[in-house]
Amino acid sequence: MTSLHSLPVFLRLRGRAVILIGEGDAAEAKRRLLERAGAVVAGENDPAALAIVVDDEAAVLRLKARGVLVNAVDRPDLCDFTLPAIVERGDVIVAVGTGGASAGLAAALRQRIEGWLPARLGDLVAGLRNARAAIRARWPDSGDRRRAIGAALAEGGPLDPLEQRSDIDSWLASDAPSPPALTRFAAPSDPDDLTLAQARALALADHVYHGGDVAPAILDRARADASRIAGAPPAALPAGNHVWLEGR
Repeated sequence: MTSLHSLPVFLRLRGRAVILIGEGDAAEAKRRLLERAGAVVAGENDPAALAIVVDDEAAVLRLKARGVLVNAVDRPDLCDFTLPAIVERGDVIVAVGTGGASAGLAAALRQRIEGWLPARLGDLVAGLRNARAAIRARWPDSGDRRRAIGAALAEGGPLDPLEQRSDIDSWLASDAPSPPALTRFAAPSDPDDLTLAQARALALADHVYHGGDVAPAILDRARADASRIAGAPPAALPAGNHVWLEGR
């Protein structure tokens, strides 16, 4: 399995202290971002778990010695965490990071994503939040629930987010159980050579069967909790979505 240079997380900072050190436009931009997230902007000597530092390597080292996680602006070699470019649609937040290598690239990708995501996407997530109890009642089993939601949100599905389909009540009333599905294809050596349909099948798979020569980078495109099984799938498939990756 290939490694991640960073683990993406979403931090709830409302009412929590974050140290900010520095002056100028860069520091003010970080201040605005922290305030939008509801954080309390603090000074170097205040107790806090996170800090953002602009142009002060000595302060970075002092904070790290205290166990504070630090973002050193424009100094990725000193960073414990980086701040991504952000796209917002209501409670939908898409974050694009490059590990501090290129803020320009992250911003360019953010601009592309801005054009893809409908303005009303926040309405869909609000509707799904309000329907959580009804969805759980409709599909008590977590695996069935995940597959039903995945199918509904897939391209062309009744809740396709890029088509702004959000009639959740009709979806809950009309959905029928789906039989086990098997997608079979020859695995490329490079993940960039996966077709959109193949990448989507991996993202939705509960079980991934594969030959011994399938590249780990391809297996990494499946969900983290999907089982990876060396060998061919059984004749009688269990419930769920299955992918069979054949080596080349």
